[in-house]
Amino acid sequence: MVDNRQTAAEIINAIGGQDNIISAAHCATRLRIMVKDKEKIDQQQVESIEKVKGAFFNSGQYQVILGTGTVNKIYEEVIKLGVGGTTKGEQAKEAVKSGNTFQRAVRSFGDVFVPIIPALVATGLFMGFRGLIMQEEILAIFGMTPNDISENFLLFTQVLTDTAFIFLPALVAWSTFRVFGGSPIIGLVLGLMLVSPALPNAWAVAGGNAEPIQFLGFIPVVGYQGSVLPAFIAGIIGAKLEKRIRKFVPDVLDLIVTPFLTLLIMITLALFVIGPIFHSLEEIILNATVAVLKWPFGISGILIGFFNQIIVITGVHHIFNLLEIQLLEKFGSNPYNAIVTCSVAAQGGAALAVGLKTKSAKLKALALPSTLSAFLGITEPAIFGVNLRYFKPFIMGLIGGGIGGFFASIFGLKGTGMAITVIPGALLYLNGQILLYLLVNIIAIAAAFILTWMFGFSDKMLKDKEELR
Repeated sequence: MVDNRQTAAEIINAIGGQDNIISAAHCATRLRIMVKDKEKIDQQQVESIEKVKGAFFNSGQYQVILGTGTVNKIYEEVIKLGVGGTTKGEQAKEAVKSGNTFQRAVRSFGDVFVPIIPALVATGLFMGFRGLIMQEEILAIFGMTPNDISENFLLFTQVLTDTAFIFLPALVAWSTFRVFGGSPIIGLVLGLMLVSPALPNAWAVAGGNAEPIQFLGFIPVVGYQGSVLPAFIAGIIGAKLEKRIRKFVPDVLDLIVTPFLTLLIMITLALFVIGPIFHSLEEIILNATVAVLKWPFGISGILIGFFNQIIVITGVHHIFNLLEIQLLEKFGSNPYNAIVTCSVAAQGGAALAVGLKTKSAKLKALALPSTLSAFLGITEPAIFGVNLRYFKPFIMGLIGGGIGGFFASIFGLKGTGMAITVIPGALLYLNGQILLYLLVNIIAIAAAFILTWMFGFSDKMLKDKEELR
């Protein structure tokens, strides 16, 4: 078994040596390397390294898939060998200079929303557990009924499940200021102003229990609880405005004048211009999303289940975070998650077929751990390390995802959260949906497995005899 230090040295050598490396960082599964010259990378040599499960360029970085846990250890060895380390966020700022305008915009969008996701994941799990303990069958085990649940306990569960969405504009504005170079604390305060108790509550207005404040007789002003786009746009403009103001304000007055002018100008714009316009746009996007998800005969499930992993490999899948957040905020449920889960599970099923069918010891050692990773919700090792390498397994995985997505759509499955799938994602379906959730995942895995076994892979597809060892 090759040790981690040797693996790190082999990776450095294969990508052109230490002199070709600007910096290294890592995420949950991948070593992310900024290089000076792409041409010096020996792709075949990188992919032949024992612990490497695939490698590719994305978001201006050369990303080497190593898998959960392994990547941390090899990153440490890479740093010990003299490569400059940096954080994923710092490296992303360098990477953002590469790519076309659309790629840079999507990358920035992802940088804003990814840090918020853990809070929303936790909220979704709280919703799932509340749904579980409120089921009559569960309560009956303890000799209770829903009427026996105290109001104080329900209030406690509301604190757990509602807080992140009530203050979502504050989280979004904070993260947006951070990404676009403003002061995060100013962004946080701006976001809190958008949900100030002094404003009519957005949910109360929607429910007919409150009226918007009318400025100038035609501008409706409300709080923006649970809203995303107004805070996002206000954050972008606010961060740029703060930097512009700071250029003209003397240093001795910066601490007082810059935050004062930034907040005064931005809350005025946010409440009277940005808020009304982009909240309306947000409603249009939400209604369009709901309309697509309601397409009859499971059509939306087939399309989303099939194309999701193609979107993932392009790196623009974070743009759908907005849609999932909107669904959760508006309805407290997320049908998109159930469909996407099937696309993830299916890629695991395809990789499992490859791992069990091949006679190559090396490919087995790559495919089977990649399968487990996919079943835990991380598909990169399975996609880049196995399925895309031989292409047909990837296509069979897409078909399996479409089949599973069809049944998820037909059954009307809706998760209580976002961002976790397959085995961990089961926690989002504890509110009486768990059996159907398991069924659609099994269907997706089985379809991809059978198609890959029968039509998608044979050892004849291996590039050379070395892979059979």
